[in-house]
Amino acid sequence: MARPDSTQLIALEDLRVFVIEVMSAMNEWSEELLTQLTSLDLGVLRSNATQRHGVTRWKRGIADPSGPEDVDVIDIHPMLLNGEWKPYGAWVMHHEFIHALGHLPHDSEFRRLEHLWPSTEAGEMGRKFTEYLRHLKAKYLWVCPSCSKEHPRQKAGRGKYLCRECRKPLIDVRIEPTK
Repeated sequence: MARPDSTQLIALEDLRVFVIEVMSAMNEWSEELLTQLTSLDLGVLRSNATQRHGVTRWKRGIADPSGPEDVDVIDIHPMLLNGEWKPYGAWVMHHEFIHALGHLPHDSEFRRLEHLWPSTEAGEMGRKFTEYLRHLKAKYLWVCPSCSKEHPRQKAGRGKYLCRECRKPLIDVRIEPTK
């Protein structure tokens, strides 16, 4: 678990204020519940995380967490705190706040609450953000010689893997590190 620096703490707090403001306009959440979100600890994930964009971490020893009082910290990927990814960062924080408010599984009720967020492009942004993170960390591109589809990876494939569409062996292309 990474510790946020002072700039990240300010960005996290600004994001929290914005997300709670949007959530208060949803008529789904009581002021009391939203007020509890203001006291939750916020943190950042490791900057090299590629799969996880946010996480609600529960206090140790709690077998069945049920609300904000059971939350230890909500961590958000540090790259979601600025630039073009900030709108997606707000959606991720909204997603984690839904967990913190006691909706743990990603069931139909959770998805209904998640879809109350005013922006409809969150799913697409999530896929783009994952691709962006994978490209940042990649040392190789596995490239299909037939359709030219690229798959960023950290290790060479050595011809062991096939393109899902063309069924041709993928070729390793070494990415030169940028300085």
